[in-house]
Amino acid sequence: MSPVPPTIAHTMKPFVSNTPALVYQFELHADGRVAFPYLSEGCAALLGLSAAELQAEPGRFIELILPEDRKSYLDAMHASAASLSGWNWEGRVWIHEYKDQKWINLRSTPRAMPEHPGSVHWEGLMTNITASKLEQLEVTRSRARLAELAAHLEHVKEQERTRIAREIHDDLGGNLTAIKMALMMLTQRLPPDQPQLAERAAYVDSLVDRTIDAVHRISLDLRPSMLDFGIVAALEWQVKEFEKQNGIACSFTCPDKEIDLHLDHATALFRIFQEALTNIAKHAHASRVGVRLQLLRQHIVLTIADNGAGIAQADRQKPQSFGLRGMSERAQALGGTMALADAPGGGTVVTIKIKLSMARARIIGDETPESAEPDDITQPDAAVPAHLVPPAPSATRTE
Repeated sequence: MSPVPPTIAHTMKPFVSNTPALVYQFELHADGRVAFPYLSEGCAALLGLSAAELQAEPGRFIELILPEDRKSYLDAMHASAASLSGWNWEGRVWIHEYKDQKWINLRSTPRAMPEHPGSVHWEGLMTNITASKLEQLEVTRSRARLAELAAHLEHVKEQERTRIAREIHDDLGGNLTAIKMALMMLTQRLPPDQPQLAERAAYVDSLVDRTIDAVHRISLDLRPSMLDFGIVAALEWQVKEFEKQNGIACSFTCPDKEIDLHLDHATALFRIFQEALTNIAKHAHASRVGVRLQLLRQHIVLTIADNGAGIAQADRQKPQSFGLRGMSERAQALGGTMALADAPGGGTVVTIKIKLSMARARIIGDETPESAEPDDITQPDAAVPAHLVPPAPSATRTE
């Protein structure tokens, strides 16, 4: 063992005694024995055992650790011993004397023991982090509750959109169709010597047609009926609409015949896709967009690449980037991730990845063979064919 020299111990005793933590030395010997050559006076307050008790029976320390945390403790200890790198571990201990559970953190620095080959000696500090850990856990729980609430509100909003879209389509659309038919009958009965009435009726008829088109468009904006035919059909439809409305060439590929997603997840993924296309139309100055949906290693991966101006790194973190933030939050609500990257040659690549287990999806048709998958699907541009990303203009876009 390596006891603390008396002179150092005497000099440091006032400091160590007033430290609200446990200063310790710990040794792991080649034969598996453990020892605590030194334990400060904080031992009893932290662990409910005096320094003498723990030094006499050093194996009692691991018995204090909750069973579910012991593996991580031992793994961290052996990893530190093997590499002689810092040992930083946090976990829970049960203090029998106080019938209480604590979170502790131990940080220590190892060194080899030449006098005992294969043995390692640590010197470190053990602290009570219960208060901060409980606060951290509460923050985590609060974030989880907020995420659940946001997902619930999004679900309610989509349900309301669906209800309004159907009512608009069925009620308003049906009434407008009836008006158009009645107008046609009235027009046929107009006397031939009343051209002004005929002209007025034609104007009203065109107004009804425009209103029917507006009702159809609003209904689709609220809740695209193509989602009823699956996510692949919905994305294909949106790509064509985007190309038609913005004059930007847009291609869509999906190696799989269909990916059968739970409706809520399909709707959320579709909304992310819509927001990505909206950002491109508003900010990218792109002339071409490539979209790919595929299954890769138990993930649904949606990749959207444009050859536009790109997004400056600083702009990606702006608080005002509500579009990007909304896309990321929707992806997280699905248990997935959203990544932004610069496209080869210029532009931006947006990659949405969702675990199949989270999306409750199944494939219809042949699954993408593993040989066709990129080596590293964490690279956002790995799934985008190079020909979809031509050279970009020199300007830089902001969101």
